[in-house]
Amino acid sequence: MSILDLPDEILLCILNKLNNINVLYSLVDVNERFDRLALDSIYIRDLDFTANDASQEFLDRLCTSILPRIHHQINKLTLGQLSIERLLHIVDYPQLYSLSLVFCQPEIILNYLIGDTILVRLVNKQITHFNLKTEFRTTELFDRYEPTLFALILSLAKCLTDFTFVQCLRDASTNSLFTLFSTNCVSSTLTKLKIDVNTFDDCLYILDGRFDCLSTLIIDIEKIRPLLSIIDTTKKISKLKYLSLTSISATSYYHEFVPLFRRISNLEELTLFLFVKRINSTYIDGIHLNDEILVRMPRLNKFTFSITTLVCNRRSHIILPSNDDIQRSFIERRYRQIGSYADDNTMKIRARCHIYSLPYQFHMFHNVTNSFNGGIFNKVRSVIVTDDICPFEHEFFQIISQSFPFLQTLSIQNDEPQKSKKNSITFITFSHLAVLNLELAHIDYVEQFLFERKARLPCLSHLTIQYESLVTITNNFTNDATRYNFTQLKTLVTEKSFVRPENFHSYFPQL
Repeated sequence: MSILDLPDEILLCILNKLNNINVLYSLVDVNERFDRLALDSIYIRDLDFTANDASQEFLDRLCTSILPRIHHQINKLTLGQLSIERLLHIVDYPQLYSLSLVFCQPEIILNYLIGDTILVRLVNKQITHFNLKTEFRTTELFDRYEPTLFALILSLAKCLTDFTFVQCLRDASTNSLFTLFSTNCVSSTLTKLKIDVNTFDDCLYILDGRFDCLSTLIIDIEKIRPLLSIIDTTKKISKLKYLSLTSISATSYYHEFVPLFRRISNLEELTLFLFVKRINSTYIDGIHLNDEILVRMPRLNKFTFSITTLVCNRRSHIILPSNDDIQRSFIERRYRQIGSYADDNTMKIRARCHIYSLPYQFHMFHNVTNSFNGGIFNKVRSVIVTDDICPFEHEFFQIISQSFPFLQTLSIQNDEPQKSKKNSITFITFSHLAVLNLELAHIDYVEQFLFERKARLPCLSHLTIQYESLVTITNNFTNDATRYNFTQLKTLVTEKSFVRPENFHSYFPQL
């Protein structure tokens, strides 16, 4: 039996498991039957050109022989930088309503938004869903291009209802998207916005009434700092139903953030991921969340959160609540599915408390201390463990491995030497760990993770480490005890450049 003997239903099931761009390239013009299946309107209405590493020959065939036959049936299109330059020059897309441009340089996109281009016509008259993910940018590039790009898209888009404007990687910056073009950044059609911004000012600009139909806001703030602009913060935001706010950097300006909740009383769903630093104060707990935030939103039916408090009490004698106290602060207010861990009062100067809703919904789990007792967090992919006072022992990392079975990125921040360095009978396996950051780790943790007898890291591909620690632990790249965990390593980052020794390549075969 050959593939041609299979009925259409089976062939369609097979094709649906494959990348439709590759199917078009491989099957169109083979025979009439393959043409009928591969060019089916249901199959070609959503095309993603970023899923494969397209060559020039690949794009040539698609653009000259295939796209002219199907362009009028495409509803959704996802393009990368190379495919943008080809596919937005050739044909119109009369049925297109969703456009995604990913891993693109903002200056390239700007060029396509000036003049009578296909992209301008699409954004102006058709596109209701626009997803723009720009490449890594420096602060200088941000200032030059991204505020202009954001304002220009909003001014052109007459039908836009769903807009994603994010960066793949970001420099820390204090610059606002809205400062230069505040009056141009408006929309009367936008109902959903997902955006990365640098400042809390940007969040308040978005919620000052310029997007009067906005019902969903998903915002990632680089850092919550003091307000830099004069912004109207008095308007009630009656149409906003869903707010997701993430800010992973520590902020000492949480008090400027809380008044926002007095203006969004119709909110039905709230998601918060915050790291709050408080001076001469106590932990954020269930009492605080209820009295300062939740009581102001009577229609709220879902609250998802992960909030870490770092308290620094140098001169005060504040008695910090225990983890049991934290749990009771939620239970007494009928919030039962809550996880928490808290440093106790023996932490003299700095102490941390982490409270989070269960089941845990975020892919990040940061500021894990020795107070963490474990759990099961299947959605988590990135973990930061940190402790200023107590070392992490072997048993702690066993808990981390068991609690985060799909962990891909781990950062260890602890300069306290381990007290118990005896060899454990069992080594710890991190089956999916690809990225490991040991730059701020004592050399004991370098040994803990890179010695084969203590840990197995079969997928480790990216390592950040102090060069001296690397030389010491590998005995100048001769120690077989660490060689196993480096077999898949493709990226090595150290704080300084160095001349690779003679046996470096045999030790790191993928570098």
